Amino acid sequence: MRAKDLALIALFAALTCVLGLSPVIPLPFIGITFSLQTLGVILAGGILGTKRGAIAMVLVIVLVAIGLPVLTGGQGGLGKLIGPTAGFIWSWPAGAWITGALVQRWWRGLTPARAIAAALLGSVSLYVVGHTWLAVMLGLPASTAWWSWVAYLPGDIVKSCAAGVAILAVKKAYPLITVPSVSGRR
Repeated sequence: MRAKDLALIALFAALTCVLGLSPVIPLPFIGITFSLQTLGVILAGGILGTKRGAIAMVLVIVLVAIGLPVLTGGQGGLGKLIGPTAGFIWSWPAGAWITGALVQRWWRGLTPARAIAAALLGSVSLYVVGHTWLAVMLGLPASTAWWSWVAYLPGDIVKSCAAGVAILAVKKAYPLITVPSVSGRR
């Protein structure tokens, strides 16, 4: 891996950590919080691509594991990786990868709608592991946990719109994703 790739991975891991400094917005009816950190997840995938975006999120998880207070509300430590919201954190690399895969697939014809759709699908992908883990850890009925995603959707739509704009702006100004040409060359 080149030094540039390592710097970009570190940059997007740092961005995700900084977004964790946003105020905690509690959702009292299910005991979890809403934050801007998932914006970092979808930006990493949409701007860096699948591999670098996912690695950036793995780096954030490593920082959490060693106890750095990089999660919303200045939280960190191994307890956050096994607690009720751990499923959301563990799914960050997959969310970045999914966003990146869609952006890469649509790269040549990337429109605002496609960029937003890629970001939203990457964001919504976090629900699968996150809400399943939440149900198990809190002893919630599966139906309650699976329907709790509705509370996240409005915020994720707003974050996805912001990410879509940023992805397109970076693509135009300084594209960091390269996709193979039809002939197989970059």
